[in-house]
Amino acid sequence: MYKKKTDGYSKDARDFDKGLRTGGDEIVNVNKEMELTEEQKLTLMGKLITVMKNPPMIGDLVEGPVIAIEKAQVYIDLAPFGTGIIYGREFMVARDVIKKINIGDVIAAKIVDTAHKEGYYELSLKEARQALIWNEADAAIKEKKVLDLPVKEANKGGLLIEWQGIVGFLPASQLKAEHYPRITDGDKDKILDELKKLVGTRLQLTIITADPKEGKMIFSEKGPESKEKEKIANKYEVGDDVEGSITGVVDFGAFVKLEEGLEGLIHISEIDWGLVDDPRNFVKVGQKIIAKIIEIKDGKISLSLKQLKSNPWTEASKKYKKDMPVSGVIIKFNKHGALASIEEGVAGLVHVSEFGSEEKLRKALELGKTYNFKISLFDPKDQKMALTYAGVK
Repeated sequence: MYKKKTDGYSKDARDFDKGLRTGGDEIVNVNKEMELTEEQKLTLMGKLITVMKNPPMIGDLVEGPVIAIEKAQVYIDLAPFGTGIIYGREFMVARDVIKKINIGDVIAAKIVDTAHKEGYYELSLKEARQALIWNEADAAIKEKKVLDLPVKEANKGGLLIEWQGIVGFLPASQLKAEHYPRITDGDKDKILDELKKLVGTRLQLTIITADPKEGKMIFSEKGPESKEKEKIANKYEVGDDVEGSITGVVDFGAFVKLEEGLEGLIHISEIDWGLVDDPRNFVKVGQKIIAKIIEIKDGKISLSLKQLKSNPWTEASKKYKKDMPVSGVIIKFNKHGALASIEEGVAGLVHVSEFGSEEKLRKALELGKTYNFKISLFDPKDQKMALTYAGVK
């Protein structure tokens, strides 16, 4: 927030200001003729002045040496533009910091008003600190800087992390595989219990979102993958069939350990050609499986179980066509209608519009029962089929 000035400061900026308080335009004209010392040019303010044609405005960050400290006021030299003052409410909220400040210390502040009756720039240490922190957060994002931070609290969505006085959020989805709560039945209370076990531990995190307007900061534990992990992953190739063991099953898929230090993910869409509502119905923790590698990116390996099986839509394309009568079993309802399985891995949608309402659809069609349909749309390439209801089989 502030730093000690190594050399003495010889000019009292308040006295200097006496000849500059006749109006903003006159201040600009006088300041244009002034020159900065080499020391001043090295400060934040000095760097700003070299590119600024006009004095700083409300919201700008400025920097300068403290030239006077009074009972409830601090004066900062903002040469060549004038003097800044911290007083009133801004003095009170920053008093703990001000207690540690001495004459000559160089401090950063934020301009909050330029209409002071005596011509001073009104400054805020608190707002400057916040602005500097958010600027530092932006830099951390660009640099992909890894931060060693403790977990403060847990909730059902993730973890609360504090950095530089700002409390941010680490979503559970941004946890590394070894820390992700792998609860077999997806119970949210059990997930919370697992997340609470991380409270007090320190994690290696990166900032992925920093929004000062909303006060929002989002962290990720995944961060840049290590070169070692990428080196291990690069031993494999897309198309390889690999053996591994299931280490975790979650709503969006299953984690597979391929070797020490390397896991792959089978996304729910790659588990089976048929409907997969819950991956836990297909694989179990500890189960040995063989899967196909479908993608390797940044040390991450994506796997597929269904790619090892023949695509049922390929065979279906030889048997079915538009307007053909078929029979199917109702296997699921969704907001669009009912899904009817024609054969293993091939299903068509009976749209709710045929019945007028979801209530009428559910009265006409029951889960597990077989009905007659006519194919109204058949696109095996995109694995799409639409059905028209024809009655009970």
